[in-house]
Amino acid sequence: MKLSRITLVVAVIAGLLLLMSGPGYRMEIWGFQFGFQMMRWAVYVGLAGAGFSVLFLLIPRMRRGQAIWLGAAIVIGLLSAYIPWHGLQQARAVPPIHDISTDTVNPPAFVAILPLRADAPNPPEYAGPETAAQQHEAYPDLQPVRMDGEVSQAFQLALTAAEGMGWDLIAVDPAAGRIEATATTFWYGFKDDVVIRVRAVDGVTVLDVRSKSRIGRSDVGANAARIRAYLERLAP
Repeated sequence: MKLSRITLVVAVIAGLLLLMSGPGYRMEIWGFQFGFQMMRWAVYVGLAGAGFSVLFLLIPRMRRGQAIWLGAAIVIGLLSAYIPWHGLQQARAVPPIHDISTDTVNPPAFVAILPLRADAPNPPEYAGPETAAQQHEAYPDLQPVRMDGEVSQAFQLALTAAEGMGWDLIAVDPAAGRIEATATTFWYGFKDDVVIRVRAVDGVTVLDVRSKSRIGRSDVGANAARIRAYLERLAP
């Protein structure tokens, strides 16, 4: 086999490591730690395939008739390395927290979801003042929402917005003003739980949202992004 095709095979292996890391965890073939390790391997293998391809392109004899194979190896190898690297940069850009709430003093509590989190590494209780301080610094825009109208009207708006998010609704309790749901991430299928609270505070209807991961120290900003997306959908 020509060296150009060998480099392409190496790059494809890197791509497969990356593509299989998440679905393998979702299918319970391996743990998420091993899946993350596969992403690291994808970086090294992808850079190796791309790097050797660049070197071979500098050799005139190898460029003739093999440029397509080498070019494909460079593209696949660099993509396989870039995607995990970009994810790591995103993780480093946000605080290593996984419990986000618009109300950090009296955050909405999980009720119906508690049995679903029984075996989760992250407990259902709010993470505490240290997490709150990091959240306020990183996501100062996440604040309680004051809404017009009665609590019942606001609750219906909140429910409609939650239904549009594609979450699995676990509980809808109009009397308590509470909505609970579970969001599943696309690639790894991680479960993050959401609780929405609508209540009257000093004569004003206030809505709060909390989103918490079941596993992992850092959510890479996913919970804050989820709350923002929900609040944007809620806005008229």
